[in-house]
Amino acid sequence: MSEPIRFDTKIAVLIRDDLAAWQRLNVTAFLVSGVAGAAPDLLGEEYLDADGTRYLPMFRQPVLVFAGDRATLASAHGRALTRGLRISIFTQELFGTGNDRDNRAAVRAVPREKLDLVGLALHGPRSAVDKVVKGASLHR
Repeated sequence: MSEPIRFDTKIAVLIRDDLAAWQRLNVTAFLVSGVAGAAPDLLGEEYLDADGTRYLPMFRQPVLVFAGDRATLASAHGRALTRGLRISIFTQELFGTGNDRDNRAAVRAVPREKLDLVGLALHGPRSAVDKVVKGASLHR
């Protein structure tokens, strides 16, 4: 067996722990698209099966999903911004919109300190990401 690959960076998603299952999945999908869009070098090569069928590339490294309450999300949001890390966010209001234009308008209408965060995602140095998600637990 080959040596495990160790990454200097980490991809993390933090989801509010009171969401319904469909909401957790939906929010996670949207949030990681932000990480992929901001850092396309995180994507590996496309996949091929034994028959040569091509599949889209995915992240080269694991994505860790955490859960926390409103306060944990608010703290993580602040710590990420303080450390200068770019994050993707999903707010409660986005469950009521149906497209990117309306999503951006919904976020734009609310001051940073009043955002009703239901999730955030980030990529950065392992130690910085660990500090941002401190207090959250791995999602189960």
